[in-house]
Amino acid sequence: MNYIKIFITLFAVLCGGIFNGTALAQFNQTILFVPHDNRPISFMQTVSNIRALGYNVITPPENLLGNRDDLGHPDALAKWVSENAEKADFAVLSADSLVYGSLVASRKHDIPADVLQQRAAASFAELHQKYPYLPIYVFGSIMRTPQTSAASSEEPEYYRLYGTMIARYTALLDKREKDGLKGGERQELANLEKSIPQTAINDWMARRAGNFEVNKYLITLTQNKDISYLVLGCDDNAPYSQTDKERRELDKYAGQLEADKYQSVAGLDELGMILLTRAVNELEGDIPFVNVHYAEGRGADTIPAYSNEPIKDSVRTHIKLAGGLQVNTAKRADLVLLLNTDKNGITYAANDPGNTTELRANTASFADMAGKYLKEEKNVGIADIDFGNGSDNALMNLLWQRGYLPKLKAYAGWNTPTNSSGYAIGLGMLSSYTNQQNTIKMLIPRYLDEWLYQANIRQQVANKLGSFKGEGDYGDTKTRNAQAQEYATELMRQDIIKYGLDKLPGEAALDRAEVRFPWHRLFEAEVIIPEK
Repeated sequence: MNYIKIFITLFAVLCGGIFNGTALAQFNQTILFVPHDNRPISFMQTVSNIRALGYNVITPPENLLGNRDDLGHPDALAKWVSENAEKADFAVLSADSLVYGSLVASRKHDIPADVLQQRAAASFAELHQKYPYLPIYVFGSIMRTPQTSAASSEEPEYYRLYGTMIARYTALLDKREKDGLKGGERQELANLEKSIPQTAINDWMARRAGNFEVNKYLITLTQNKDISYLVLGCDDNAPYSQTDKERRELDKYAGQLEADKYQSVAGLDELGMILLTRAVNELEGDIPFVNVHYAEGRGADTIPAYSNEPIKDSVRTHIKLAGGLQVNTAKRADLVLLLNTDKNGITYAANDPGNTTELRANTASFADMAGKYLKEEKNVGIADIDFGNGSDNALMNLLWQRGYLPKLKAYAGWNTPTNSSGYAIGLGMLSSYTNQQNTIKMLIPRYLDEWLYQANIRQQVANKLGSFKGEGDYGDTKTRNAQAQEYATELMRQDIIKYGLDKLPGEAALDRAEVRFPWHRLFEAEVIIPEK
């Protein structure tokens, strides 16, 4: 018996720790959840993991959530939350959805400051007054700083022209504040100030200032105990950036708020999964122990793309956010988390031609490490962050050859590295509450999305898109969307059979899986898995 874990868990419960007095008093086994948009990974893929454990997750009608074109309906969402919260043991709520309408809306809105304040008060302070015993977990974004103009589809129109310069300009301002500038950098800053239209920089900074005040208000609500737990995530970020500057200032404003009440973290899209996992851990009355290991090379000190800190710091924070505890040995760990990092600490793009099945310097040794812990019958999870937005083909091919894929407890390799590591932590913790067949059901969407689609099929569809009738490209498939979906579905079914994924327990229906592009772009896909 793990007496150390029992003692720590009881101590946390008695002292208020990560629990809010609900862990030992389970009611409806129900969590109310509002995501920050309707993307599959943000919404139903995450929800399905919680439901697989037998929990009831109440979600709003999808037409109230934001998407690429519809920026959301925050007032209707707040009304829905207020009307449904009485059914829940926990509420996990996106501040971006309830204040701005959606994550994309938070970057493009022109909403007056007083309206933002009123929405935040109605969504959280008034909700707490109405349901004083309901733990309210809130996750919000510290507005991102895209490093290039390529991200312009989710930014104001001027970012398409000046985004790269705006990112560099604010990075130099941040560096000047933190470390000082060299002579050439001072001149570069002056040149950028002249090159960026004042109207563009004024608009961008004014919106940021408004969002910053909303985040300060959310911290105040947390200090007043209207919000039980607040997490502010840094969307696309860098060590020198306006996002990192605002994070530092918000952390300072939070002051002495306990770590079990407030946290900022690198990463954002994974936070819904992380806080849902925290709620489950509280309902289960458990604090999962997580032992962490990295691939050979730079490993734990890797500063991945879209982040401002070493991955070891993000992982430690994500474990804490999810209600777990990082431990130094695998002996008593509930989860052994392995992070696949590039030997030199570089994040590549998963759709890059270099992402092949040819083994790299540390691929075999990483697979050997996974095999070692699987042989010891440990619960093994893998965060595949060598590449951004997709799996490492060499690693996945090797894990498949060795028969490790159906034995894992968690896997993630989507979007940014911190998205993947956070999601893998949540998935690994949740898997301890169910059997391996249910765990496989949670793993399959990750294998189909990150490995088969993102790292392979995505580029094949992109290469053929121009030959389809109609109009459309990678970023907006337009009238070619149906043809792209049909071709991606054909490739997906071929790969499912090739790798025998339809032969896994309970997965015979996989050979009828379908691929959809709900946001009419190839960057993300929804893989629909039919019932038996």
